[in-house]
Amino acid sequence: MKTILKSTALGVLMSVAVACGEGNKEKAGALNDKKAELTRLKSEQAKRNESIKKLEDEIAKLDTAAAKTQVAKLVNTAPIVVTDFSHYIDLQGHVDAENISYISPRNQGGQIKAIYISKGQTVKKGQLILKIDDRLYLEQIETLKTQLNFAKDIYQRRQNLWKQNIGSEVELLSAKNNVDQLDRQIAIAKESWSMTNVYSDVSGFVDELNVRVGEMFTGAGAMGPQIRIVNASALKVVADIPENYLASVGKGSKVVIGVPDINRTYNSVISFTSASINPNSRGFTVEAKLPFDGQLKPNMLTTVRILDYSAPNAVTVPVNVVQTDEAGKYVYIASTENGKTVARKKQIVVGQVYGNNAEVKGGLTGTELLITQGYQTLYDGQAVAVSQ
Repeated sequence: MKTILKSTALGVLMSVAVACGEGNKEKAGALNDKKAELTRLKSEQAKRNESIKKLEDEIAKLDTAAAKTQVAKLVNTAPIVVTDFSHYIDLQGHVDAENISYISPRNQGGQIKAIYISKGQTVKKGQLILKIDDRLYLEQIETLKTQLNFAKDIYQRRQNLWKQNIGSEVELLSAKNNVDQLDRQIAIAKESWSMTNVYSDVSGFVDELNVRVGEMFTGAGAMGPQIRIVNASALKVVADIPENYLASVGKGSKVVIGVPDINRTYNSVISFTSASINPNSRGFTVEAKLPFDGQLKPNMLTTVRILDYSAPNAVTVPVNVVQTDEAGKYVYIASTENGKTVARKKQIVVGQVYGNNAEVKGGLTGTELLITQGYQTLYDGQAVAVSQ
């Protein structure tokens, strides 16, 4: 009896579980159906609204009786500007120095004996800035001088004997050769000794000084150049130009250089263009000289605006008023007809665009009154009222 009851209870539970599962599936299916139906209705509503708007516009154009009584739409207008239009390439560059000297020894270098400059100090070309230990060179020179004095004494003795017809000519010539060789060795030793004096190659300020007395001076250390002198009186801006501007940017192109950190702007021209394209950046390098300014420093970031197109007396309009339809670009102008002011749609040919202005190459004469606000929902011939 107990076994029968257990089996019955198990069967009931399984039936309930199956029924619940089917109920959940039905609910999920119904929810998806409702979502799909809602999406369909919204799509139909959007299409109907678009059709209604189109019909309203067409009726407004054709219903002349209604046009007489319609309320003019309020708009703002502005005269179209005829001015010199310029297009620039906006890039980023950095300040660099024309004359940068990385100081290095004229020989193998050596241990630093004295430093005569400090970081940030101004130096002149040819100024002594550093002394390398010269003890070994001085000792060598003194040794050679002693040997030279001895060789000269031998030579003098050989000469005296030769005058007395004593000795051979070979001995005399050998003694003279010893003197000459020692003279040359001393000259070479003195030249080597002079190389222990390190001088500045350019006039400028000491930008880097990464050495101290007692350290080895070789010209370049693990952290870069040990001494760098920059001539800040001859600075330039360096920028990388994308290769698609190769035909419109070249030597002589006008450029406006901005230095945001010091709030300065300079007018210059491109003085150099690289002869090859960088395979990594796909661009080419240009340089423009900067005038002397004590606040300019090498490696400062700059803005670079290169003039690549200009058109004198061009018709220009704000770029935001230019709209697009199936026929192309157009704007609305305010036109006075039969004593009323109406909006007229003007198809235009747009040239270059820079900043907030667009160059108009066709469709406008430059004498029209451009609708600058309220143009979004206008139609051709709609009555408008100009806001004062």
